[in-house]
Amino acid sequence: MPALDPARTALVLVDLMERIVALPLAPRPGTDVLAAATRLADTFRAAGAPVVHIRVERPNADAAAQPPGSELVPGLVHYGEPVVVKRTLGGFHATGLHELLTGLGATTLVLGGVATNLGVESTARAAADLGYGLVFAEDAMSALTADEHRASVDLDFPRLGTVAAVSAISLDGPR
Repeated sequence: MPALDPARTALVLVDLMERIVALPLAPRPGTDVLAAATRLADTFRAAGAPVVHIRVERPNADAAAQPPGSELVPGLVHYGEPVVVKRTLGGFHATGLHELLTGLGATTLVLGGVATNLGVESTARAAADLGYGLVFAEDAMSALTADEHRASVDLDFPRLGTVAAVSAISLDGPR
């Protein structure tokens, strides 16, 4: 996979929240997803490329009414990195994510998170409709079952963009 332009590429991590990462996921546990996503985020930070985090909140509830573990995993978000709160499956609907990414100059998104076939895929479909180029960090995502993960990775994502391992994703250099 060719190196990505850090001035035009953003990493978008979906629902890496304590309670979601702790679920029994497949084909890899949430701890492995988190480790891969952290390595990828460090690569983006080193190149000066933006890292954007998305987390879900239950609709029609205030922050105090959210289940325990609804915050992003401690240490994941670095100072100044945007956190977008969604109340639907995907990260774009009524969140300002598109405007945020446009302001950052992003035309290509690298996606990771949980669950592959839910929050990640829904966000990816909306991103594709908006014209973003997409790269899917396969080992930085997982689902509730290996079959659900594979259906997205093998059938859907190749129609929307490029599927790659975290180790194959690189950026040209500092922004």
